[in-house]
Amino acid sequence: MNVIVIVNDSFRWDFLGCYGNDWIKTPNLDKLASEGTLFKHFYPENLPTVPTRTTFFTGRYSFPFRGWQRLEPTDILLAETLWNKGFNTAMVTDVYHLHKPSMAFERGFDYTKHIRGHEGDPYIVDTSIEVDVEKYYKGDGKDRAVRAQLEQYLRNVHDWIGEEDTFVARTMMEGADWLQSQKNKDNLLLWVDCFDPHEPWDPPPPYNRMYTDPNYTGKDIIHPIPGWVDGYLTPEELNHIKMLYAGKVTLCDHWIGKFLDRVKDLGLYDNSLILFTTDHGAPFGEHGYIKKAQPGLHDDLVRIPLIVRHPEGLGAGKRNRALTQTTEIFPTILDFLNVKIPPKVHGKSLLPLMADEIDSIRDYAYCGHFKRNWRVNDHEWNFTLNFDKGKENELYNLKEDPLEQNNLVEREATKAMELELELRRFVASLK
Repeated sequence: MNVIVIVNDSFRWDFLGCYGNDWIKTPNLDKLASEGTLFKHFYPENLPTVPTRTTFFTGRYSFPFRGWQRLEPTDILLAETLWNKGFNTAMVTDVYHLHKPSMAFERGFDYTKHIRGHEGDPYIVDTSIEVDVEKYYKGDGKDRAVRAQLEQYLRNVHDWIGEEDTFVARTMMEGADWLQSQKNKDNLLLWVDCFDPHEPWDPPPPYNRMYTDPNYTGKDIIHPIPGWVDGYLTPEELNHIKMLYAGKVTLCDHWIGKFLDRVKDLGLYDNSLILFTTDHGAPFGEHGYIKKAQPGLHDDLVRIPLIVRHPEGLGAGKRNRALTQTTEIFPTILDFLNVKIPPKVHGKSLLPLMADEIDSIRDYAYCGHFKRNWRVNDHEWNFTLNFDKGKENELYNLKEDPLEQNNLVEREATKAMELELELRRFVASLK
């Protein structure tokens, strides 16, 4: 048996057809969901990009203890756990943060392929290459870092011709090429980790105009400055940016489909556990800001998609509403492969949920940004404990207020204290 994990960064759950979206085209992931189990209430535990990869590879909660940093030498990692168990493992990724010196996310993999050039990756350093930054940028009179990052990105992609050059296309096809190169089509773990649909939001034609307003006459602001939108972006600009993101979502779905077609052609589709997920979503002004700026812990950022397709049809077509988290990826893979789960893993295998052997694996989901804020939620309530000076705590009733617009922390003070106690007790219990 084999395992194939597909991670697409910054992928909003509510932009997928299988999660109820009725205007964005995602036929390939929708089909995968129809053949597997869709987890409706799946959450990261630590944010953003690098901390979530740490969770994927360790199966442990870390939001109270570490933030954006390298893997520690003492971490017990997924690929290392499989190293002496007869498995051939590979990671193919364009997430340039994982390639930075000393980060060590390649540890344990037999093969790694880093595709360079996304976002601010200092890949092409020839400053004689002229790029038109102003065509895609709107400043606020203060920020220089985002403009410099965009300039670097445009230099990195200056010679692209078509969608085959995009990062998602290259990452997916490199992953398929590795599968094709394996003579023994068994005991494989492939981790395909793509930064798209992360910004810059610059999908090629036809995706760049698939959802946009034909009457819009402003710029394609593909890399907006993170922060408050009021006073920076007009409603038309904000909507256009969101539609560019939607186009990139469909681009990602298209190339995931091409990748899965290659998997089928290689005869691996029906003997592989296939997982699709992300690290977090992408705010577009729902709470007044764009990108991961404040940082908030609302569902537009921390509720994420997870689809698991079992080769034997376990849980096929089911929509599971149990509370689950990114800590579950590590033990689910080992459980499927009949490999003993290390004792320090916090997560639980999802296979018993998929088999209807149990109804739940936890009463609450817990997540946070290191030293910034922590969140605890069940199906009804979401409480956020904010550590930033002057920022009040937050409490939302998810049933009555699913968009989290009405902070009830003062009106429902008893419930807020109850959830804060639950959160602090959980953190204190972690070992």
